[in-house]
Amino acid sequence: MLNEKTILITGGTGSYGKKFTEKIFQQYSPKKVVIYSRDEFKQYEMGRHFSEYTDRLRFFIGDVRDKSRLYRALDGVDIVIHAAALKQVPAMEYNPIEAIKTNIHGAENVIDAAIDRGVEKIVALSTDKAVNPVNLYGATKLVSDKLFVSANAYVGSKKTTFSVVRYGNVAGSRGSVIPFFRSLTKQGEATLPITDFRMTRFWITLEEGVELVFKAIAEARGGEIFVSKIPSFKVVDLAKAIHPTAELTGVGIRPGEKLHELMVTREDARTTYEYEDHYVIYPNFDWWSRERHLKPGGQRVPEGFEYTSETNTDWLSVERLQSLIQRIDPGFCPASGVSDSGQSHRDGLAVGAAPTR
Repeated sequence: MLNEKTILITGGTGSYGKKFTEKIFQQYSPKKVVIYSRDEFKQYEMGRHFSEYTDRLRFFIGDVRDKSRLYRALDGVDIVIHAAALKQVPAMEYNPIEAIKTNIHGAENVIDAAIDRGVEKIVALSTDKAVNPVNLYGATKLVSDKLFVSANAYVGSKKTTFSVVRYGNVAGSRGSVIPFFRSLTKQGEATLPITDFRMTRFWITLEEGVELVFKAIAEARGGEIFVSKIPSFKVVDLAKAIHPTAELTGVGIRPGEKLHELMVTREDARTTYEYEDHYVIYPNFDWWSRERHLKPGGQRVPEGFEYTSETNTDWLSVERLQSLIQRIDPGFCPASGVSDSGQSHRDGLAVGAAPTR
């Protein structure tokens, strides 16, 4: 599938880009992987980390806001993974125009450059916050998703296809609640702050996020939104898993934050099909053909279906959460919530979910 292909990752120096690069070299033999991003120091560090692949790993300094630079970068590229975005919710509320420039106009630039350069497939990373958005970041990602889905309608004679993958907060990622709770525990705090005791979230790891993109690359025929089937957890149970003896205190939900993650809405259900380990939301446009685009083997979800962390059928217990955290960091000790490495984490928000994605 990806053997002898040239793959470009926008925003490729982030957590997702680094994990994707690791997995693609482990599982496939790509012709070349191109990292497209703005920070030359992060590119330098990533190059050192993946030094064994220097013959097939390239770094391209550029911004998705710069269409001409994208045109140059996409010359000869077969597949694009669009991960670049401004994601920090409070920062985007304060800098809305910047979010629009990167998340919306940047998506438009990627689409135009990919079509004109003859890229085969583009997979864009989305977020649960794009579903019924309540903050500006989510609103810009909703527009971005619609741009990528609709792009399939104007590729003309080109064979370029666009699809989207959607998932929520990645377990243990920078800015998420797991390192935040563990940091407080390491500092000796006996109390953990909970925004709302009813709050639930989905659990997905970086590896699972990468596998969902691999699935989209292999199966997408144009316009699909892929959603993984993953377990849910209560944020209070996560706090207990990390610090079993801590007192939990409510601090109130933050502006722009939801009680539960929503991946598939009731409106989406009309065109959503369930497969063994994922859902696919198909587009509802005249250019989409059931005979040509629908992947066989799925079952249409019932009328009124929603896929939300609140009503999920797969739930993580405190014990399962401890086991999964252990996989993320083998040094994790549930009794203290501190890893043997002693590494501290920098998180500035007392919340029940990650502020970034």
